[in-house]
Amino acid sequence: MSHPVDSVVSAVRAYIEQHRAVFLDDLAEWLRIPSVSAQPDHAPDVRRSADWLAAKLTETGFPTAEVWETPGAPAVFAEWPSDVPGAPTVLVYGHHDVQPAALADGWHSEPFEPVVRDNRLCARGAADDKGQVFFHTLGVRAHLAATGRTTPAVHLKLLIEGEEESGSPHFRALVEEHAERLAADAVIVSDTGMWSEDTPTVCTGMRGLAECEIQLFGPDQDIHSGSFGGAVPNPATAAARLVAALHDEHARVAVPGFYDGIVELTDRERALFAELPFDEEQWLRTAKSYATHGEAGHTTLERIWARPTAEVNGIGGGYQGAGSKTVIPSSALVKLSFRLVAGQEPDHIEKIVRAWAAQQVPAGIRCEITFSGGTRPCLTPLDHPALQSVVRAMGRAFDKPVRFTREGGSGPAADLQEVLGTPVLFLGISVPSDGWHAPDEKVELDLLLKGVETTAYLWGDLAEHWRHVP
Repeated sequence: MSHPVDSVVSAVRAYIEQHRAVFLDDLAEWLRIPSVSAQPDHAPDVRRSADWLAAKLTETGFPTAEVWETPGAPAVFAEWPSDVPGAPTVLVYGHHDVQPAALADGWHSEPFEPVVRDNRLCARGAADDKGQVFFHTLGVRAHLAATGRTTPAVHLKLLIEGEEESGSPHFRALVEEHAERLAADAVIVSDTGMWSEDTPTVCTGMRGLAECEIQLFGPDQDIHSGSFGGAVPNPATAAARLVAALHDEHARVAVPGFYDGIVELTDRERALFAELPFDEEQWLRTAKSYATHGEAGHTTLERIWARPTAEVNGIGGGYQGAGSKTVIPSSALVKLSFRLVAGQEPDHIEKIVRAWAAQQVPAGIRCEITFSGGTRPCLTPLDHPALQSVVRAMGRAFDKPVRFTREGGSGPAADLQEVLGTPVLFLGISVPSDGWHAPDEKVELDLLLKGVETTAYLWGDLAEHWRHVP
C-alpha cells in the first residue's frame, strides 16, 4: 500500500513534528504518576492520573471531560461532537492504570521516571496503555489542523478505564450505567499492538474467557493408604482422570458441545495469517518452550488466535512436602480456563463443563465447581467499513501494506461490544519487544508518532466512507 504525499499528509506530519516535544513532555508528566490500580496504597495516584487526563483532554479541546466514579478506581470520559451532518460516532477505549513496578524488579532506571534511550521512551505505562491513549490527543489536533476543521469529522468519545490491570471488576457496570452517553457506531480499542516494527497490523478479534475451579472431596480427612487404599475413592486420582479426559488424542477439547456454533476460519483468513512473517522457532524461544502442541489441523497462529482452548492452570491434592506420606487425601483441586472464539458463550461453556465434570467424577467423590465471571469473544468481519478505514489510515501513516492478526488473550472490549451493541476495532502501535508488565517497559517513539498520524487520518476516512450505519 503506497500513498502519494498529498497536502493532508504533509500538513499532518508537519503539525506532529512541530508539537512532538510538547506532546512527549506531557506524556512523561503523566507517566510519572504511579497509577497502580492493584495496590491500595496507590489509590490516590490512580485518582490523580484520572484528574490529570481529564484536565489534559479539556486542554486538547474536548468540550466535555469528566471523571466517572466507580466502587473502585475512577474512569475518564470525554466527548467532542462533530458539526458534520450524519457523522458516525466513535468511542475510543483505553486505560490509565498500570502494572506494579519497582527498580528492584530489574529495571535499569526508575520505572516512574521516564527516560529516552535509543529513541525509546522507557517507563511503566509507556506502551500499556498511557502512550497509546495519549496519542489520540495529538492525533485529533493534527486532524483539525490538516483539514481546517474546528470539530472532528466524527462525533468523538473517549472512555479511559482505571481498573484494567486489576481485572476490570467494575467496568461492565460502568458501561451499563452510562450506556446512553457511551452509545457509538464503532469502538476503537487502543490497548493492543502490531506484529513488529516493520509489519504494521490490525487486530480483528479477541478471544473470550471462562474460568473455573473444581474441588473434589473424598474422605472427611486424609486416611492411611495401607488401611483404606484400593477400597475407597481417591479424590487426587479423580482429579487426574478429570484432567486426562479434557482432550482427545487430537488435542481437541473433549467436553461435549464445546465447539457448537463456533465461527470457523475462512480460507481467506487462514491465507492472511500465513502471510505474516512468523518464525516458529523464535516464538518457541519467547514462550520458553521446546515444542509446539495443539489441535490437529491448525497452525500455531490459528491455535492461539482463532481456535478455542481448554487449559489446566493448576492441579493439586494430597501431600506435597519432602519425602513420602502414604495417605489418601481428603480433597483435590483443579483450575481450568477456556479461551473462547466467536460463536461461543461463557454461560454455555459453564453449563456443559458442569455436566461433563459430573459424568467424570466417580461415586463417593463430591464435586464443587465455581465459575468466575466470563468474557465474551469479539470479532470484526474483514469487510466491515470501519475496519477498512482503520486499515487505510494505518497504511497511509506507515506507507506499507497492513496485515491482519487476532489477539489470543481476553479483555473488557467484549463488554463494550455486548452492552453497546456495536463493533469493536483495534488500533495499537505497540510491538512485542515493548515489554508489557515487565521491567524496562518502553514504547518506540517513531511508532508512537505513527499512532498519532494514523488517528489524524482515521476520523476523516470514517466520516467519508461510513456516514450511514447499516
